[in-house]
Amino acid sequence: MSTAPMRTDAAAEASADRTRPVMPLWAALLVSALGGVVYDLGFPGASVWPLAFVGIGMALVSLIGRSSWAAFHIGLVFGLGFYLTHVSWTSLYLGPVPWLALSILQSLFVAGGAVLIALAYRWLPRATSSRWARLVLLPLLVAGLWIVRETATGSIPYGGFPWGRAALSQSESPFAQVVSWVGSSGLGLVMVALAAGVIEWVRLRGWRDVRSAVPVVALLVVAVAMPAWPTTPTGELRVASVQGNGPSGYFDEREPGDILAAQLDATEPVLDEPGIDVLLWPEGGSDVDPTRSAEAARTFDDLSERLGAPVVLNTVTVDDEERFYNTSLLWESGAGAVDRFSKRNPVPFGEYIPDRWFYDALVPELTGLIQRGYSPGTEPPVFDVGGAVAGLAICFDVIYDGLIWEGARDGAEVYLLQTNNADFRGTDENQQQLAIARLRAIETGRSVVNISTVGTSQVIDPTGRTVDELPAYEAGAMVTDVELRGGLTPAVVLGGFVPTLTVIAAIGGLIAVGVRGRTQNAPRRTGSGRGDGGESAV
Repeated sequence: MSTAPMRTDAAAEASADRTRPVMPLWAALLVSALGGVVYDLGFPGASVWPLAFVGIGMALVSLIGRSSWAAFHIGLVFGLGFYLTHVSWTSLYLGPVPWLALSILQSLFVAGGAVLIALAYRWLPRATSSRWARLVLLPLLVAGLWIVRETATGSIPYGGFPWGRAALSQSESPFAQVVSWVGSSGLGLVMVALAAGVIEWVRLRGWRDVRSAVPVVALLVVAVAMPAWPTTPTGELRVASVQGNGPSGYFDEREPGDILAAQLDATEPVLDEPGIDVLLWPEGGSDVDPTRSAEAARTFDDLSERLGAPVVLNTVTVDDEERFYNTSLLWESGAGAVDRFSKRNPVPFGEYIPDRWFYDALVPELTGLIQRGYSPGTEPPVFDVGGAVAGLAICFDVIYDGLIWEGARDGAEVYLLQTNNADFRGTDENQQQLAIARLRAIETGRSVVNISTVGTSQVIDPTGRTVDELPAYEAGAMVTDVELRGGLTPAVVLGGFVPTLTVIAAIGGLIAVGVRGRTQNAPRRTGSGRGDGGESAV
């Protein structure tokens, strides 16, 4: 008597077991929503970085064995649990509409990514019964699909919003040095692969065979033990950076010149400091454009002359076609603005209104607050200051990988980052942005001077260590001997290759296991394709 049908049935049952949900749908929705909140606790300000791994694990466990429709909703509640808490600072002055709109939009991307991950959990076990495929290939595929989603949110629409990527929770963790090798996308890949690998090890009862822990343990050891890529010291730059704590918020009451006056008052104590190579002011540090005001020009001439050094300031400039720019100027006494860099990535709905005709019809009371829109700059993101090359980024520019990589490739030996956090006083936004700046220091192997109008401002060395600091909401100045570095890290050299390769490999891998799984199961179909209490698995 032939046993082939029995074997086929046994294989089908084994496949069904490998793709069966690990919890009922109602529990999965609850765990995923809670996972989004836990995930946020891994980021500043709670800053409990291990919780980012826990949150990722809770999201992944909830997706095992789910249909596409269920996965979409599970991913959506995870995204809402995360973004509604993570970017709550967007509601501080403009109310709930921008906060809800941004959170829901980002959560829809998370939901789409959750569908892809659920397909990976369903298709790979059907494509192969190999234990090692479950322990190695499945975690890598799931991690790659997580990065597909992060890449999408960081690119579209309107240039994307790469805030809240997994890697940005790890600026002060033992995993931070990984960004110098493979950037934030690479670190995010490692994080999700570790979480997914532990989940598969538990599901396969890996404690029965110690060898099954090798993939996760090996990845963990390499990620933690790998030192940051060593860049080459090239000297020092004495930087005076000034936090004026002036009325620089969007709705602060002020007269023209008030912010400039606050910055000048805070700068006065450093004017007699010897050996300063450059004076750095924050974004919006001058509310009067010295290229259009003779009085402001004389002010900056005087500052530069007294210091014997150039001034890097930021103001609003206008070109001949009446286009506005958020612009940093390199000012030298007697020569004026010898170089300029305008913000590459103006914030949609903050610094300009895209598709204004559409949004004016929806929320005119909010879009009406932004009367002028900033245009993106095109200048190289570097200044030659005091004999050194400084990389530049203005406020949210720091979250865009390409601009930071461009600065390093253009010869930056240090980064001068200017920001204005006045619209987010008392929130986690400043600490979240500082964490990004810290990772940029490690990623590029460069020192970072991050100066804000209202703080917290910091000087961060190439290892990510804070070497100087000004507290929030206090006027003050730092004079810091900042280490200069040369040479490019692998993260900068590889640049966009890492996320691009990850996206291609993940999507290609998902298609491959889907096709193979369909081929493998074509001779005999069973009812095992249904999960979540009878919902369609399509």
